Amino acid sequence: MKKTLPLAITLALGLSPVFVAATDMDNIQQQIQQLKSDYENRIQALEQQLTQMQQDKAAVVAPAAPVAAAPAKSRASNFNPKISVILDGSYYHDNKKGGVPEMLEELDGIHNAHNHGHEEEGHEDEDEHAHAHGGLDQGFNLHSVEMVLSASVDPYFDAFTQLVFTEDSVEVEEAYFLSRGLPAGLQVKGGKFFSDIGYVNKQHPHQWDFSNQNLAYNSLLGGHGLGDLGLQLSWLPEWPVYTRLGIEAFQGRNEKMNSLVDEHHYDFEDEEYELPLEEKKSGPRMWTAFAKFSPELGHNHALQGGLFYVYSNQIQEFHGDDEDDAGDQSHALEGNSWLLGTDWVYKYDNPAAYGKGDFRLQAEYLYQVKDLDVVYHGSKAAAVGQDRRFTQDGLYLQASYGFAPRWEVGLRYDATGLINKKEGNGQLLDEWDSSDRWTAGLSFRPTEFSLLRAQFTRGNYSIGGETETANQFWLQYQLSFGEHGAHSF
Repeated sequence: MKKTLPLAITLALGLSPVFVAATDMDNIQQQIQQLKSDYENRIQALEQQLTQMQQDKAAVVAPAAPVAAAPAKSRASNFNPKISVILDGSYYHDNKKGGVPEMLEELDGIHNAHNHGHEEEGHEDEDEHAHAHGGLDQGFNLHSVEMVLSASVDPYFDAFTQLVFTEDSVEVEEAYFLSRGLPAGLQVKGGKFFSDIGYVNKQHPHQWDFSNQNLAYNSLLGGHGLGDLGLQLSWLPEWPVYTRLGIEAFQGRNEKMNSLVDEHHYDFEDEEYELPLEEKKSGPRMWTAFAKFSPELGHNHALQGGLFYVYSNQIQEFHGDDEDDAGDQSHALEGNSWLLGTDWVYKYDNPAAYGKGDFRLQAEYLYQVKDLDVVYHGSKAAAVGQDRRFTQDGLYLQASYGFAPRWEVGLRYDATGLINKKEGNGQLLDEWDSSDRWTAGLSFRPTEFSLLRAQFTRGNYSIGGETETANQFWLQYQLSFGEHGAHSF
């Protein structure tokens, strides 16, 4: 027994490394199996992700199938739109006790040749729109709160909506769809939207390089340009030079190009006079065409040129005042209007950070004609049937330069009425002076979500044949939050 115990102890001590080694081998084998399992699971997950991405890509680039064949609900239609809010406000002062904005609506030209005795379709909207985007009081102003929603609805459509809130109103500024996946570079856009004519026209105020609209647009298209209910067809051909061509059909409600007389009669000295004006035509009443070209200039340079045309098939005007002693001189006109224009933009993107050294130069020229006929005259029956042609143009030239990181200085010259006349039966009947101004701005962008701007404007305005000089000053802020899509060129 005494010999057996030491022997057992010796055997146990000798075999213990063997048992330990066996246990370690089991653990290592288990770890290897676990790694293999994890690795295989990860490979399977990556393969599934790759397959899903390939399916999504095929759904986007494949030609659109009939709508009836579309799935009931796709990954893109999970109602997860991009939502952003933009605050736009300022401190404002001018040397006319706050009267400069009203002066700009009274500049001599083809849209203020006479006093209008009746409200015209669109004028009430114009006032509301001006209040929403730039109606100014001396002191502090909240111009607008813009809410933007955009999303890919399904493989066939994108949707965009922009609401503008003021202190006492809400306006649907844009609400439209864009087609996806059409062949041959075609795209359809429909709803309420700003036209693609020009360069500034489709921009919202938070995209402007200055606090206020240029004179050319303000006088010939209205405070925010041309926007309406309509349909657009554009084509992006596969040409060596970037080219985009498009046509648009709009309902025709622009206050400058499509004004209509609401009431076809007026009272003078207790007598009612019927105006022989046509009833409002069915829409669309306005059409546009545009072309944009952009040659390849290298990595840091970009140039885009454009041409555009606008035509309205109905415009009405009534000149006179019911209570005017000269009411027998009141007269009504009717006809059409059209506009030609060109836009050019050059951009240099400096490699330096935060916009230092960046440079932008842009210009537009607009030429507008109203071809009208006299359809009523209070005292000159012989004038009925005579033609009246109103012609006015406008332009702006502006430049912006990033002189330091996040700091930018801008300079703009804009004018309207370089050509500013009324003709009848081949003769010059009236002519007005032009209006112009210079604007300088200093902008600071702390981040991509905020903007602070100081701006000074000095203008010479022709009103009633007299020239008035006025100064304006802004301290403006813009703040945005939420997910906002990138702006186009």
